[in-house]
Amino acid sequence: MSTRWYPIYQRGNPQLRIFLPNFWMKLIRPTEEQPKNVATFSVSMQMTKYDVQNYLEKIYKLPVVDVRTRIELGKTKRDQVHGYVTKEDDVKIAYVTLPRTEEFTFPDMFADRQEKKESDEKSLDDSKEGFKRFLDRNKKRAGTPGWFSI
Repeated sequence: MSTRWYPIYQRGNPQLRIFLPNFWMKLIRPTEEQPKNVATFSVSMQMTKYDVQNYLEKIYKLPVVDVRTRIELGKTKRDQVHGYVTKEDDVKIAYVTLPRTEEFTFPDMFADRQEKKESDEKSLDDSKEGFKRFLDRNKKRAGTPGWFSI
């Protein structure tokens, strides 16, 4: 499962060997509407569908019914000044199907966004009101800087 090489033999005891797999998986938000029992992952290019299935079953104890993978091509872009073409890396996408009884919903990482928005609006209103009071206080002294007050 790993393509890393173990270090060569070194004198002394103990010989420490640590298993560090090259594989990684990242949960991504699907671009199209999908059934409730399908999760979408961005995985390393070396992973096969069997590696994805074993990874989820052995580490996270998820019952996996099916895994479909596809390779999404990276975007190409032409440099306007020099004219050369650059291309982003390709990405492998894995669609993992769970049993019908399981339901996957993408986690809401920003649940408190609405509360923060309300507090931001309140602070914005307070600052607007304070600026209006400042203008009312200094409207008789046109041309005088605001920091110059008696």
